[in-house]
Amino acid sequence: MAGHSIPHFQNDGGHRLIEIGVKEFMCTGATVPFDHPHIFIDMGDDNEKICSYCSTLYRYNPSLKADQTIPPGCVFNVKAA
Repeated sequence: MAGHSIPHFQNDGGHRLIEIGVKEFMCTGATVPFDHPHIFIDMGDDNEKICSYCSTLYRYNPSLKADQTIPPGCVFNVKAA
């Protein structure tokens, strides 16, 4: 996995479903300070996974890029300290 960063997604809007363009990612729940522990999720051969902390359903959509979501605005931007 060296050489690329893992996309992070958040669900400030309380969406039931978020479509994403990757199968390996981090779920943060919401933006700081309302986030949950940032967990790595790997869909493997599946096209959907539910976050065990916030119950957001993530669905793989191969037409999306790693920094795109449906609905828009669910990419979590990691800020340096």
